[in-house]
Amino acid sequence: MNIVEELRNIGISDKKIPEIKAGDTVKVYQKIKEGDKERIQAFEGLVIAVSSGTGVNATITVRKIVQGVGVEKVIPVYSTNVEKIEVKKRSKVRRAKLYYMRERTGKSARLKETLVSDKEFEKAVEELAIQKAKEEARKAKEEGSAPVEEAVTPIENEVISAEVASEEVK
Repeated sequence: MNIVEELRNIGISDKKIPEIKAGDTVKVYQKIKEGDKERIQAFEGLVIAVSSGTGVNATITVRKIVQGVGVEKVIPVYSTNVEKIEVKKRSKVRRAKLYYMRERTGKSARLKETLVSDKEFEKAVEELAIQKAKEEARKAKEEGSAPVEEAVTPIENEVISAEVASEEVK
């Protein structure tokens, strides 16, 4: 790899971005700086286009209707101003770009929602449980007390013990 590609990929490895496709309803949390103050603003809408695919320059176009007026934002996915992106729901679409949604209003603007499979749901629940257990373990470590063992499953316990061991090595 040359130097330019290495510099481009520095920002990608740091951020954890979910898989985003056209037709997804996403909630994007952006940092807004006004004068000396900084706040986080949420923008929830329909992804009508995903451009540039996966690289640092990847962008998504998110559309929502505010007081009867369509508002679109082109959001650079790996921007430092993007705090996080949540996929709220997925819809079944047959196009890569949903520009035709600009002319649609009311019920004609609805998309068929896809149901999440049981495996995907179980995986998401397991990831949330592991994430929660990690946070509890970190809090317990900071306070100096032992972590609560009741709420932790054997799988989560293995993950936590591996992380604690890796932190001790550092």
